[in-house]
Amino acid sequence: MLNKKMETALNQQIIKEFYASSSYLSMASWAETKSLRGCASFFNAQSQEERGHMQKLVQYINQSGGHALVPAVQEPPAQYNSLADLFETSLKQETDVTQAVHKLVDLALTAKDYASFHFLQWYVGEQHEEENLFRTILDLIKMGGADGKNLLLVDREIGQIRQQK
Repeated sequence: MLNKKMETALNQQIIKEFYASSSYLSMASWAETKSLRGCASFFNAQSQEERGHMQKLVQYINQSGGHALVPAVQEPPAQYNSLADLFETSLKQETDVTQAVHKLVDLALTAKDYASFHFLQWYVGEQHEEENLFRTILDLIKMGGADGKNLLLVDREIGQIRQQK
């Protein structure tokens, strides 16, 4: 049985995952309006992945005797200054989620909730991958530049990264 403190904390994580999904969908829309098809495809896939993370939490909470809540979320930004700004915002969002996951792991250990601790290990690994992915893309943007022909090459490469994941 899930204790109330863990249930509340996991429900807060649902909000973070739901926001990330909405945010990435907004980023995909921004990229599409800039004709950055590779980035739009990348962020659409990211949005779907984050929604999957949210659904996984909902199922875990409900299957553990709790009640998952799916709230409304804050509207994400719709405008970005550049491709680098877009991905820097994404990395910041991922590092914030990572910190939240780590707090959940600490709570699970403190509460001796070993089932939740075990469940959360998947999120720990996933967040490590996500942060690495966004750092790699930021490095690519810095190397390739974000103007003219180079922007097209960077956009194409970003679209291919998602296919490889």
